[in-house]
Amino acid sequence: MSLPIILDCDPGHDDAIAMIMALAHPQLKVLAVTTSAGNQTQAKTLNNALRILTLLGRTDIEVAAGASKPLNRELIIADNVHGESGLDGPKLPDPSFAAVNMPAWELMATKLRASAVPVTLVPTGPLTNIALLLTLYPELKPNIAQIVLMGGAAGVGNWTPAAEFNIYVDPHAADIVFTSGIPIVMCGLDVTHQAQILDADVQRIRAIDNKVAQCVADLLEFFVVYHKDPKWGFDGAPLHDPCTIAWLLEPQLFQGIDCHVAIETSSPLTLGMTVVDRFQITGRKANAKVLLAVDRLGFVDLLARSLLAYG
Repeated sequence: MSLPIILDCDPGHDDAIAMIMALAHPQLKVLAVTTSAGNQTQAKTLNNALRILTLLGRTDIEVAAGASKPLNRELIIADNVHGESGLDGPKLPDPSFAAVNMPAWELMATKLRASAVPVTLVPTGPLTNIALLLTLYPELKPNIAQIVLMGGAAGVGNWTPAAEFNIYVDPHAADIVFTSGIPIVMCGLDVTHQAQILDADVQRIRAIDNKVAQCVADLLEFFVVYHKDPKWGFDGAPLHDPCTIAWLLEPQLFQGIDCHVAIETSSPLTLGMTVVDRFQITGRKANAKVLLAVDRLGFVDLLARSLLAYG
């Protein structure tokens, strides 16, 4: 039986690749795609989700736009990473279908109610839409099997010294999610920085003869430019968001620990920090599985196999 999931994303190069991976595998059933503001504005991330689904021929999947800004602060975008469109690099088709006329959290609630089994939520952007879903429809928490998210870090941040981008954009939403009591798998920078795509991997993907693989190669060639800055110490480009899908498909590729994660929501110095109690110092009950390591070669193989499915 396929695992029902809802993708909540802010495409974004790595969000787009996560969506492509998810839709390549019949063991995952994508019930809906919702968009958050983050890597770019809401209008642009929505357009990008529609463009990717049009490329994949998956106009049967319902798409809904979410909040245009975080819960309690102004929007911060990452156009320096993802470009003016949010998906600079490849030539993508214009959307051939439109989003549904309801907000993201309402579409998610509709899908949760209709599913015969609990649904896995997979947010790969700021957690605003998920927080609104949990706040507006608390009775639907039992309908959520787990939340497998990209965000946070047990170590240092990538947007501030203390905070990872997705959590920093809307720390108040992240606090709602991490205190919800719903099982969480956190794919933070500790693991995603290991899921690097090297130049040889891009060439391997370029050699796959279908339009989806060519699009992914184009995405990666643009994405790697930002990560060539020596300050990061990378050999390639880290594919953050696809780690969520890889964990759902092949969890044996990953290592992690169950521990308590708290979100800093007020400090001007550490706003958005995910405070990961790796050594159970506080004695607080674990609320997340925090992934800390990945088999990089296995991850790349999974991505390549996903792209071959579009041949």
